[in-house]
Amino acid sequence: MSEQRRRAAVLRVMCLALMMVVAAVASLNVALPEIARDTGASQTELEWIVDAYAIVFAALLLPAGAIGDRFGRKPLLAAGLALFGAVSVAALFADSASTLIAIRAAMGVAAALIMPVTLSVITTIFPPEERGKAVGTWVGVAAGGGVLGLLTSGVLLHFFSWQSIFALNVLLAAVALAGTLLIVPATRESRPPRLDPVGALVSVVALAALVFGTIEGPERGWGDPLTLAALLGGIAGLGLFVVWELHRRDPMLDPRNFLRRGFGAGSLSISVQFFAMFGFLFLALPYLQLVLGYSPLEAAAALLPMALVVIPLSRFAPTIAAHLGVRVTGPLGLGLMAAGFIILSTLGTDASYWHFLAGLLPFGAGMALSGSPATTAIVASLPPDKQGVASAVNDVSRELGGALGIAVLGSVLNTAYRSGVEQYTAALPADARAEARGSLGAAQAIGDRIGAHDLVAHATSAFADGVSLALLAGAAALIAGALFVAFRAPGRAESQQNAGAPSASELSGAEAR
Repeated sequence: MSEQRRRAAVLRVMCLALMMVVAAVASLNVALPEIARDTGASQTELEWIVDAYAIVFAALLLPAGAIGDRFGRKPLLAAGLALFGAVSVAALFADSASTLIAIRAAMGVAAALIMPVTLSVITTIFPPEERGKAVGTWVGVAAGGGVLGLLTSGVLLHFFSWQSIFALNVLLAAVALAGTLLIVPATRESRPPRLDPVGALVSVVALAALVFGTIEGPERGWGDPLTLAALLGGIAGLGLFVVWELHRRDPMLDPRNFLRRGFGAGSLSISVQFFAMFGFLFLALPYLQLVLGYSPLEAAAALLPMALVVIPLSRFAPTIAAHLGVRVTGPLGLGLMAAGFIILSTLGTDASYWHFLAGLLPFGAGMALSGSPATTAIVASLPPDKQGVASAVNDVSRELGGALGIAVLGSVLNTAYRSGVEQYTAALPADARAEARGSLGAAQAIGDRIGAHDLVAHATSAFADGVSLALLAGAAALIAGALFVAFRAPGRAESQQNAGAPSASELSGAEAR
């Protein structure tokens, strides 16, 4: 096998492992009603079945990236894949909510071992002239994997039980592990960085607290003591981490790296992109099902065109950025995402799918144009012995942005919905009034049960208005991010170097020689 074909095979294995990890974030959402029936899980337990994975995953990314740089990326990837497959096997026999929560937390550990390594392997083995497209493929899978995971889960649930989702994880993990052992080369720096156990511990606690507080904010309220304690503790922990890392001779993550144009602007761009992406999925799925009447499988299929745009276009985005510069491509992509949100905010309660698609396609194209150059700028900003940490920062930016997107846009939706439906639930008994104000699904069920068709209509309209307001808030965040990236991102010369093309100064120097 030629080296080029071998690298292509490695890329496919890395993308398969990445797809498995990304899809697992959202794949169980469509199965929650069936899980509740089979295990007797409460609403709080269902939330933790989903959130345990996200919290552990985000918290462990930084130390996992550093461990991969220190001890070798292939062994860490193999261990993560083996653990992911093993706990997925255990999930096939789970019969209680508490067991599923523990399994999902263990899957979060495995995902943290896998995800940063997949990117750092790519940036390590691909030469500069091929690296841009390889990173673009990785970004496309990272962005489109969630949608493909939802669609696959919907198809599986149409024919099988919820355990089939974990059975698919076992198969994917086994194939990716075999590919890793047979194809992926062992990569390890000749002078690997020292481990930083104190910094790792502080980062784990701080990130876990931040993600926990962000997830719980919309449920408990932002003024709830536990929410405030988690958020303030997470912020204080990050401050302590910065102080600690600044005083180390060999820091795990030097905070001064965020002053670099590529690293800082790329990290913020990734955060804003996934703020919008995760927030959009959180809004779109209930909108399609509860407002437009789609089934879970139809709702997931309705989002598929976005993945079909993001994945192929991401391969070419680094080349476009090499010609225009991240300072142009990044804001253009974020602006397209904002335009998609603005179009989607006009949907209302009786929109056609073509109207939805008109907003979905520019949103997906913008995700591709902004995502690959931002990730490339992050990993190109750090030396080879820090590629695991660079990859982990990219992933942490993604997870924190996503958690914030769900929390903030979800809060805007909930506030607008409660305000819009309040006067139409005033005549209901106290328990029914609280349920109807809490969710559109409950309001529709109560209205249908008592024959209050006005309640159903007004609650549906209030929900659609809340979705529109949340999307406009997301568009504002994207525009603000575009302005920052336009001001701070790398120019054309540095973008050419990141994409593997010679810069103008290098070309002139070569001509002089």
